[in-house]
Amino acid sequence: MLLVCEHASNAFPPPWGDLGLDPAARRAHIAWDPGALDLARALAQRLDACLVHAPVSRLIHDLNRAPDSAGAMPQRSEVYDIPGNRGLTPADRAARVAAVYDPFHAGLSAVVARRIALGLHPVMVTVHSFTPVWHGVPREVELGVIHDDTRPGDDRFARAVLAAAWAMTDLRAELNAPYSAADEVTHLLRLHAVPYGLPHAMLEIRNDLIADPEACAHMADRLAPVLTRALVALKGA
Repeated sequence: MLLVCEHASNAFPPPWGDLGLDPAARRAHIAWDPGALDLARALAQRLDACLVHAPVSRLIHDLNRAPDSAGAMPQRSEVYDIPGNRGLTPADRAARVAAVYDPFHAGLSAVVARRIALGLHPVMVTVHSFTPVWHGVPREVELGVIHDDTRPGDDRFARAVLAAAWAMTDLRAELNAPYSAADEVTHLLRLHAVPYGLPHAMLEIRNDLIADPEACAHMADRLAPVLTRALVALKGA
């Protein structure tokens, strides 16, 4: 199993600085997925899995968005304006792609290629978190399991994860919620899993359930057996 956490960091290093955001905004969900990296690390430990994660805030470049996507370097996210992303020239955008996007995806591609060459054929799982309230509307779902829709059969592992979550936990788990491929959230999976026919799933955990290291460890204890059961079911299919 290969774990990826694209929104792991809320770091704003030079040369980009804070993009004009105050500390509260830099800690908010717009800058990263709170709890996702701690959860991903805990899952990697329990599953003996490799983990690849982002080094900087997704507001500098969202690694799960194509370079030409408006969401890659957004001028506004939720209710926040992002001053440092206004008026970017094509050269500015290209510089961020070269500094952030290209190295991350080249590194992940190398990890995938090496495993395939060794005959390991990994299952790719991306780890994200989402806010309990979106534009004033509470979200009841606690665990979302998302798959790409590029070609038939891409949903087989995600459905196995969902079935295992229903059977083994009391989490409110749903397929393709609170996002789906239609929301441009499967860019990374389309680059690194789909071309090789790798089974894959994107996990979205409501961030109030992983708000501190203890909660992340507890969630990892619940989800690691779910992922293991789904992997066994996939092999037996």
